[in-house]
Amino acid sequence: MTIKDVEKRTGLSRSNIRFYEKENLIEPSRNESNGYRDYSENDVENIKKIAYLRTLEISIEDIRSVISGKVTLQETIEKQNEILKSQIIDLNRAKLMCEKMLDEENISYEKLQVEQYVTDMHDYWKDHQTVFKMDSVSFLYIWGSMLTWTMITALCLIIGALSYSKLPAEIPVQWSKGMATSLVNKNWIFICPVICIIIRYLLKPFIYARLQMNNYYGEIITEYLANYMCFIVLSVEIFSILFTFGVVKSVVVLLFLNTAVFIGLLVVGLVKMDLREKEIL
Repeated sequence: MTIKDVEKRTGLSRSNIRFYEKENLIEPSRNESNGYRDYSENDVENIKKIAYLRTLEISIEDIRSVISGKVTLQETIEKQNEILKSQIIDLNRAKLMCEKMLDEENISYEKLQVEQYVTDMHDYWKDHQTVFKMDSVSFLYIWGSMLTWTMITALCLIIGALSYSKLPAEIPVQWSKGMATSLVNKNWIFICPVICIIIRYLLKPFIYARLQMNNYYGEIITEYLANYMCFIVLSVEIFSILFTFGVVKSVVVLLFLNTAVFIGLLVVGLVKMDLREKEIL
């Protein structure tokens, strides 16, 4: 059967089915007459099983291990059950604390006394190290925010619009040793914001799936990487314009600045996480 038939049978999107195939979780055969994928009933059943296990937040890697026979499904479910139990305990604890606070009359930030709800402050902070680690990577959230992406995309568009009339009919998109090796129509300058949109809405979901981190950190890192790629696109656009006007001749400077920004932000995050952990301990 075709992938369209599989979509109807499973209720899943084509991108999900293709992703499972790319991850080697399913291996449909090929129709010898036309070369198209030919999905079997067994493929359909496997796709449904994989999708169901994913709804239990079991990682792709763990599912792959089950399919390959490295571990049993029961072992994987037991492991996931323990993870979920731990999450439920943490959520219930937070829920009880909220209910306790709501029992107070006219609760407000000004009147809040933490010691009223926390017996041992030091141990309480230790029990919530995960939350503090999330706080410590807030710089990633800022860099990966929708606002940052919008600003980068808008800059691509604004810079292109302002420089368009001053650019020659053809502009360089490839360079070597200070010389242009490939030229394109200057309308290319408006491709940059389009690329940013593609990265945000098409490539970002793929990055998130590849990270196999179905949690807060996975979302932040995905946003960070997507916006960083948009930042590279913006940098390439600026370099093309500056190169055209003879202001710069080497792309090395561009690569150095991008790398410095990327590594610098990560170092700041690691330092903040380390300091936060020392404070807690």
